[in-house]
Amino acid sequence: MGDFTFSDFFSCTVFCISPFSKMTDSFPDIKSKHSLVAKYVTEPLWEKLSRAKTKTSGFTLSQAIACAVEFDNQHCGIYAGDWDTYKVFGDVFDPLIQEYHGISADSVHTSDMDVNKIKGNIDPKAPVHSTRIRVGRSIDGFGLSPGITKEQRLGVENLMKKAFANLEGDLAGT
Repeated sequence: MGDFTFSDFFSCTVFCISPFSKMTDSFPDIKSKHSLVAKYVTEPLWEKLSRAKTKTSGFTLSQAIACAVEFDNQHCGIYAGDWDTYKVFGDVFDPLIQEYHGISADSVHTSDMDVNKIKGNIDPKAPVHSTRIRVGRSIDGFGLSPGITKEQRLGVENLMKKAFANLEGDLAGT
């Protein structure tokens, strides 16, 4: 296979990583032989984790690794279905994430949301007329894109409508 295309991604996220993904008790044939999934999803870990499901969206290890099983061109080949995925399947995710990002097991992520610390070269003569918001992370209690249920999607939509309705001034939009 060549490069990973949008069509492949669509197939992975819609068909492979769905509540209807084929569940199997036997160790899967991972087509992406050189992926991080192939390295870290071992038969002993599969035996330990293959029947586990996350509390938030019922996501499984089979769903998490579906792209590496389905396609032969994945580097990582794994997706989290919800926040719980990182804990329930931590024996796979932790070392995989550490290798991918080149971090140690005791690394700590820190966030700093202080807008006054943002530095940049935005030209004041070229003002922003519009913007787009893309949410790629979780909201507590809801699944991530690969594992979110229809009910959760509607819940996120309602939550966002309420949040955006409270924006005022130049943030209110039209």
